[in-house]
Amino acid sequence: MINQSLQQKLIQKLSPQQIQMIKLLEIPTMQLDERIKEELEENPLLEEGRDESGDTDEQEQQQDTDNTNLSIDEYLNLDDTPLYKLSTKNFSKDEQKYEIPFSVSSSFHDQLESQLGLRNISERAQMLAKYLIGNIDDDGYLRRKLDAVADDMAFSMGVETNRQELESALKVIQEFDPPGVGARNLKECLLLQLNQKEETREIKLAKTILTGYFEEFTKKHYDKIIFRMEITEDELKDGVDEILKLNPKPGGSFQSDKIAEHIIPDFLLEYKDGAMQLSLNTHNIPELRVNRTYSDMLDAYNKNKRNKQTKEAVSFVKQKLESAKWFIDAIKQRQSTMTIAMNAILKHQEEYFLNWGDELLLKPMILKDIADATNLDISTISRVSNSKYIQTPFGIYPLKFFFSEGLLTESRGEVSTREIKKILQNCVEGESKQNPLTDDELTAILQEKGYIVARRTIAKYREHLGIPVARLRKEL
Repeated sequence: MINQSLQQKLIQKLSPQQIQMIKLLEIPTMQLDERIKEELEENPLLEEGRDESGDTDEQEQQQDTDNTNLSIDEYLNLDDTPLYKLSTKNFSKDEQKYEIPFSVSSSFHDQLESQLGLRNISERAQMLAKYLIGNIDDDGYLRRKLDAVADDMAFSMGVETNRQELESALKVIQEFDPPGVGARNLKECLLLQLNQKEETREIKLAKTILTGYFEEFTKKHYDKIIFRMEITEDELKDGVDEILKLNPKPGGSFQSDKIAEHIIPDFLLEYKDGAMQLSLNTHNIPELRVNRTYSDMLDAYNKNKRNKQTKEAVSFVKQKLESAKWFIDAIKQRQSTMTIAMNAILKHQEEYFLNWGDELLLKPMILKDIADATNLDISTISRVSNSKYIQTPFGIYPLKFFFSEGLLTESRGEVSTREIKKILQNCVEGESKQNPLTDDELTAILQEKGYIVARRTIAKYREHLGIPVARLRKEL
């Protein structure tokens, strides 16, 4: 038996315009230019240029008159035009177009394979070494076990080999440039580099430290090394200095195949007569308008009788016309929303900006603070601040930089956690490297300055700043 019942539900749905606005708000200026180009290619009713609805000169009027000679019928006939009428391949030699060649830099693995070709070894050894090169990561390490590599070659290539044969091929690779390439761990990487240096007293000390006391060295237990090696602190320093000159990531020197990321600021902040002036970076963003040719064509055919084919064309033009208007409105709404949100951030952090980026003057600020100040939703503020940058006279900053939680003090009330981190960083930079400050000592220093902070909070902020514990900051 089937039961039927009516049920009412209240469901909030976003309109196509709202969805488009949200997507445009999320992307930074660099991607907005690409998004506009895509829309210009897809929508014939959208074009670049200032929207001038007022008077036009004679040239524009003449152009409009010529354009209105187009009709929906001609538009329909375009789809039926044979492809051979729209293109030709009968170029003469003078008219033939050539693509401009561009240089391609070789990658890290290409460099290794080119060095392999210069070695006088058997074809089988070449094949094994080439396979091993393919397993070396971008840092220059072979992190896979040789037994696992042998199993892979047996399954994927049908080549039977063993660990000893692969070890011999790996020894060949470990003689390549850069020194240390093909190592299976940090210890082997550093020793490979030392083996290519002249055998001096300092190099011998460095090798002994790495081979016999590597764990103590990584944990900076220098007293244990001095006691067990029966050397002076100066001798230990000479050996450690040689180790510190080595490259722990030999593959990192080959970055030719990686494209550097460029930051294009979304906002520009300038100072004129002591006042801040904010503007959106619209340097590469074209102005948009609706193509009046198609718009006038649509108005003309709305007044006439239409057959089925014409109705379909008119429906298509209408759809593209609405889409063009939505897109232009969404761009304007994006600019307005971003400006409103950024102005609220400037007002909240006014002391910081007027004092040319003094981090100690940053106030606690969360997304809700800006949302309340602008009457915008928190999710909207989050989209505005995500992946967006502002260019100031004292540097380029991500908008997220200005957001931070608050922390209580004994006298000034609530301060930004970024202020605490700045003081913490200054303390570490000014400490004695022979006797670094512990987390307890850092906590005591901040509490003396009036900041109510626990030791675990100091440890958390220290990790956020990428500062290791006191033992690992110790230097000879």
